[in-house]
Amino acid sequence: MILETSLSLLERLRNSPEDADWSRLIEAYSPLLRTWVLRSDVQAADADDLVQEVLLVVHRELPAFQHNQRTGAFRNWLRQIVVHRLRNFWRSRGRQFVAGSDSRWEEQLRQLEDDGSHLSQVWDREHNLAVARKLLEMIKSRFTESTRQVFCRLVLDGADADTVAAETGLSLNAIFTAKSRVLRELRRLGQGLLD
Repeated sequence: MILETSLSLLERLRNSPEDADWSRLIEAYSPLLRTWVLRSDVQAADADDLVQEVLLVVHRELPAFQHNQRTGAFRNWLRQIVVHRLRNFWRSRGRQFVAGSDSRWEEQLRQLEDDGSHLSQVWDREHNLAVARKLLEMIKSRFTESTRQVFCRLVLDGADADTVAAETGLSLNAIFTAKSRVLRELRRLGQGLLD
């Protein structure tokens, strides 16, 4: 099976969606969305409903989404949908979002909404890690276990190269080569979704 880029997945979902494509998107994004909804002190049952609401909005609005070829366009669009769904959720629960109020929920949503805030940067990192893990799972048969392990330790876990070299017994050159090979493939597959 030839794996298409994530950007082409978005294009198919916009132009001629099929159930398998939606399933792939839902499988990739549901865990990330659930994590962020739960961080807003939403109960588990409500979190599942909110994730479904976010995905329904994506389904409804994706045909109008125009990827501007900028890094993180889809990721930022998705983050804004999450913010709006959470804001609607808290309003429906009687929490008011009034300018100048000291509501921690309001402040959290404002930060998440702000592209330059620390919280939105956390979203960006977690989004990219979630997508990278999913893409890595899709392509795992293309690489040896050792290559995948090196990549995961360096990129996903944030370990330094010397540590990974000591753990694996590989040279620094072999470590960087393995990382580069996997990264090149992930960038190809994650075009438009992954930075």
